[in-house]
This record gives sequence, structure tokens and C-alpha cells, in this order.
Amino acid sequence: MLAESLVEGLNPEQRAAIECTEGPLLVLAGAGSGKTRVLTHRIAYLIGACGIPPEGILAVTFTNKAAGEMRGRVEKLLGPEAQGLWLSTFHSTCVRILRREIGQLGRERGFVIYDQSDALGVVKEAMRRHSLDPKTQDAKRLSWSIDQWKNAGWLPAEAAEKANDLDAEHSAEIYATYQKLLAEANALDFGDLLLLTVELFERYPDVLRHYQERWQYVMVDEYQDTNRVQYQLVQQLVGPHRNLCVVGDPDQSVYGWRGADIRNILDFERDFPDAQVVKLERNYRSTQRILAGADAVVDNNPDRPAKKMIAEGGEGDRIILYQARDERDEAAHVVRRILEGVKDGDRAYGQHAVFYRTNAQSRPVEEELLKYDVPYVVVGGVRFYDRAEVKDALSYLRLAQNPRDDMALRRIVNRPARGIGKTTIDRAAVLAQERTTSLLEGLRAYAEGSGGRVRAKVAEFLTLVNNLAEGLPHWEPADAISAVLDQTGYLRALEKEATPEAESRVENLRELIASAEDFEAANRGPEDEGRSLVELFLDQVALVSDLDSAEMRDDRVSLMTVHSAKGLEFPVVFVLGMEEGVFPHQGSMRDERAIEEERRLCYVAMTRAMEELTLVHALERRRFGTRTFGTVSRFLREVPQDLVEEIGAPVATRSWESEGRGYDYSYDQSAPEEGEASGSGAAVGGKVRHPVFGVGTIQAVMGRGPGQKLRIRFDHAGVKTVVVRYANLEPA
Repeated sequence: MLAESLVEGLNPEQRAAIECTEGPLLVLAGAGSGKTRVLTHRIAYLIGACGIPPEGILAVTFTNKAAGEMRGRVEKLLGPEAQGLWLSTFHSTCVRILRREIGQLGRERGFVIYDQSDALGVVKEAMRRHSLDPKTQDAKRLSWSIDQWKNAGWLPAEAAEKANDLDAEHSAEIYATYQKLLAEANALDFGDLLLLTVELFERYPDVLRHYQERWQYVMVDEYQDTNRVQYQLVQQLVGPHRNLCVVGDPDQSVYGWRGADIRNILDFERDFPDAQVVKLERNYRSTQRILAGADAVVDNNPDRPAKKMIAEGGEGDRIILYQARDERDEAAHVVRRILEGVKDGDRAYGQHAVFYRTNAQSRPVEEELLKYDVPYVVVGGVRFYDRAEVKDALSYLRLAQNPRDDMALRRIVNRPARGIGKTTIDRAAVLAQERTTSLLEGLRAYAEGSGGRVRAKVAEFLTLVNNLAEGLPHWEPADAISAVLDQTGYLRALEKEATPEAESRVENLRELIASAEDFEAANRGPEDEGRSLVELFLDQVALVSDLDSAEMRDDRVSLMTVHSAKGLEFPVVFVLGMEEGVFPHQGSMRDERAIEEERRLCYVAMTRAMEELTLVHALERRRFGTRTFGTVSRFLREVPQDLVEEIGAPVATRSWESEGRGYDYSYDQSAPEEGEASGSGAAVGGKVRHPVFGVGTIQAVMGRGPGQKLRIRFDHAGVKTVVVRYANLEPA
């Protein structure tokens, strides 16, 4: 009876995915097809109907938010029977494994987890050890390279072996120094959490066998977004039983820049020739026209698994294509439509979302929303745990827990100001390096050999850190944070400032205490294995990602990049900047694989819309401080004509090309204004080279002077109209 209730109300494909419990299973879950429901019901089915103990199941997803939602649903279906289930992110899973097993690798289980800014600080220190100045060299680029190597599963030796030039060899040497500095600080970065777990399993088969035997069923959500080291980890864990269920959608693989490898899901049937495949093609979110338009765009990508989404909610309205004069007109149209929707009483502000490819595009929209007092929230801004005052408080806890945490020490040694300056820290760092010890010990040694004032200031600081370390084992997380704020004088210093900014920081610190109290109430359990709640709280804070920070409200319009929109849905969606070089992004123009990912990103943007979708492009746009003429995005040209309604500024005459897809622009010739130059010398039939579109032949010359435009048929990019003064054309 329980088994039947767990599949009740599901469609046949969803039910098939749930009831297929043994062996490898690939679930191709299209946008809005109810994949979370399938995952949670499948877990509940394994436990409630098949009798699998919860601790025998490992379910992995990509965000803490998604993991929490899934856990709540499983508990609602099963109640107490769900206790013991491992349902978390890849990184959280690896932290729990390493806390138990990292001693096998000669490391200490009390390691601290460095976030991106901490890791960048270590990269800069590694560069200095190699006589490179982080102020003149690109530290962020090197940090990104190290992260990519870790995503690929490469330790420093392998990165050096695969280096193909002197620059790559030198970067691999800095990578080795970076890893050495992390080990000295008893710290791991995000990449290490995965990389060291894979290394652990490779070097110690008995440890791997323990987890293979424990987790007889492995499930992975968002499999299209896994990178190489995550792929290796999954392959290790499924081991002999091969009970692996992966759920994902190749059309929504949009994190290649973070190391995601779409081949992992495309090659699943090669890895498991006996795999069963279930396609979820019924969409419960969007209208059919929206789905058909999104499908038509992404269908231009090669190697795409055959999948056709069918909307359960009917045909719906046409997709609006709005042609704006410029970014101001673009913003005005969006805000006007939002106000109309709210005024008519059909919509709340929170039912509207505005998407853009890059954060810089939000400014005109924000200014227009402010003009009309429309409440809004920018999703994906500074994370709560990245705010300076929050990081300061947590850094005190980190240093008290791990005295070797040099990054935490550098951050808080003079916050609030206590007279310990950069010169003191730099000299302490030299001593620490000479003696192969921590910066804290270097600071102690330097103070002992210094004058009275420096010695007194440092001694006072060292006493403070020692007092916090002694109190840490006895405090709950909220008490520990309160003690930090009190004993350091941090809160008193902010209250003394008495400025609006200081008041906002005080509020954030109070919210930090509240979040610690919430953690205390929800996170004590049998899996703690003797670790304090403060340690567990610091782990959770470190593992919160930017993908967990989305804050939507019913009373506010949501503004966000398309990447931030993944996994969300809104009744009304506006996608801005649908021009070549904006969306698709300029950085992808020379790489076909990057264009394919941009196309998938467009698919994601379109399929967030439930009822109304508007795609906007501007004829002109200010970018990088100059005004440029926009060429309509190829993605708009891929949307079938019968699905759209065209509206917009009467600047150009628009007509659909003969095949019924895409724009062709023709502009009226305009006489030059007084004082303008007569022209560029361009002639019909001439050959030119464009930095993005390549070689083309001029078909028409329109106007003269600075506003002169050329219609050019490019050999590979088709017909484009460009403004001569912005196009950077060269004779071909």
C-alpha cells in the first residue's frame, strides 16, 4: 500500500524512473518536468517500499538549498524513517568523509575550509615566494587556473607534466607552493575537498570499500553540471553494485567556465551500456509557445539528445520580441510593462523577473525602477557570509579553532584598530617563514624582540586569541560569536561610529547570531562524532555557495544574471541585451563550444518563464564607456516567426528572412549633419574584415559621416548591419 501511495499522481515516465531501482539509470529531465519530485519520491520509494535503510543511500545535489528542500520533502513522505539519509552537496559529503579519514593522507582532521577570497590570498603569497608581485601579475587568473586543474583532478605534479609552455610550467610550480602553504595552515580550499577525497579512495582501497558497502544506492542530481573530479568520485563510489541514478538535462549545462563537463551526461550510456534511460518530457511550468521557442534555439546545438518538451499548461501567449532604441528605452519598456501588470491587479511585483547576461546591465533597469518607486531585489549580490563584518567575526572563530590559519589572522589582527600595522605583520611573516611556523607564532617571536609599545599591543592581541581558544569548546555557536564581538570590542567600535553604515553592519552581526541559533536548533545529531557545534557551524558557513544566496520576495521585482536564474521560475520574465557580443557574450564568439553553452544559457533563461516571456534587444548600447551599434542576437533569429509578436522602437524596418526565422534590417539613408565628414570611402562590393564576424562583402552603404552604416554579407556569420565608426573594420 505504501509503495502505491509513493507513485500516486505521477505521470508514467516519472513512475518508471522511481520504480527502476536496480542498476544504472539515466533520467533526462527537461525544464519544469518535476525532477525534484522524482528524486524525492525515488528516495522515499527505496526506503519505504524496498526496505533499503536510509544510511544505505547517498543522494547528492549541487546546492545546500536544493539539498534542504529535498530532505524536507523526503521527511514529509516518510517521517522519522528518513533519519540517517546522506542527502547533501558534493562538497558537504566530502567534508564529512575527510573529517573522518584525512589522517590517512597525513593531514589533521581539524582543517579549516578556505573560501575564494582566502584562497586568493594564499595564491598571492605563493607568487611572492616565487618573486612575483601580485600587484603587477594576474593573481586572479592564476587562482582560476589552479581551480580548473583541481576540477580536472590534477595535483601539482600532473599539472606540471601536462604543461605545454614555460608559463604553464611556472604556474604549476606556484600551484605546488600554494598547496604547501595550505597544508602549513591546515587548510583546504573547495577544490581540495573533492580532489583529496578522490586521492584518498585511490590510495586506500579499504577506505573506499567501506563507503561502497555503506552506500548501496547512489543518486546524483544536476549531473550535467559535474566536473571531471566529481565524475571520478561518482565512478569510485558506485563500485560493484552499480546502483547509480543520475538526473539531469544536457540542455541546461551552463557551468563550463566552472569546469563542468557536459560529456559526463552525454557519455553516460557509454560508461554504462546496460543503463536504462527515462525521458521526462512533460513540462508543468511554461506554456507551449515558450517551450517551443526555447527548444528551437537549443536545437541548433549538435550532439543534443532527442527530447521534445510538451507543456501541460496549454499554448499560451506569443513570445514578445521588443526592439529598443538603447538601454534606456530597454529599461523603460520593462518597467512600464511591470507597472501595467501590477496596476491591472493581475500581478504582484514578485511575479516579475529581469534577466541579463552580465551584472553591468542592471544599472539602467535599477535607475528606472527607482524612478517609479518600484521595489526590487538584485539576486546574487554580495553573499551574507561575504560581508566584511560577518567575515571578521567568523575569522576570529577560525583563528581560535586553528592557530595556523594565517589568512584569518591577517584579516582580523587590526580589526578593530589596535595599533598592529602592516610593517609588524610583514616582519612577523618573514620570521614565520624562516622558522617554518605559523604567522601567529611569527608574530609572537617578533614581539618578544621588539620595543615596549609593539610588544604590549601584540601581547594584548595574543591574550585575546588565547582566551577565545580556551572558551571555544564550551560555547554554542551563538555564544561564541557574542563572545567574539564583546571581547574584541568589535561591536562597541561600530556602535561608537553611529553612522547608517555602522548600524547596518550591527544588524548584519545580529543576523549572524540569529543564524547560529537556528543552526544550533537544527544540527545536533548522531553523526557529529565528537566535533563541537562551533566547528560544524563553521563548516556549514564555508560551504554556502553563491548558488544558495538567491533571495526572492513576493513584494519585489527580481533582477539577476541568467546563471543566477537557474532552478527558478517566474510568471513573467524579461531577458535583456539579446545582441551579438552581449548575449551570446563577447568572450564566446571565437569558440563554438562556448557558443553552444551560451545557447543552453538562453534556453535556461527562456524556460524560467511560466506565462509571459519578453526578449529585448537594443539598436544601440553604451558598453565599456562607448556607444556601440548592436547586431541582433543569433538566438533571436533562431526563434520561429509564428511564435512571436514584434513590438518596439520605429527606428528600423524589420522583416523576417525567407526561411521564416531571423531578422534582416534595412535602414533609411540619412544626409550628413552640418560639420560631419562625407564618408568612409567604403564601396559596394568591397571586401572588409570584422574582428568578430570575419571577412565579408559590402552590400549597401547607408548615410554618411559618423553615423554611416554598412550592410555586409559575412562569409560565416551571414548578413550584418554595422556602424562604421564602431565596427573596427579593416580592408580584406
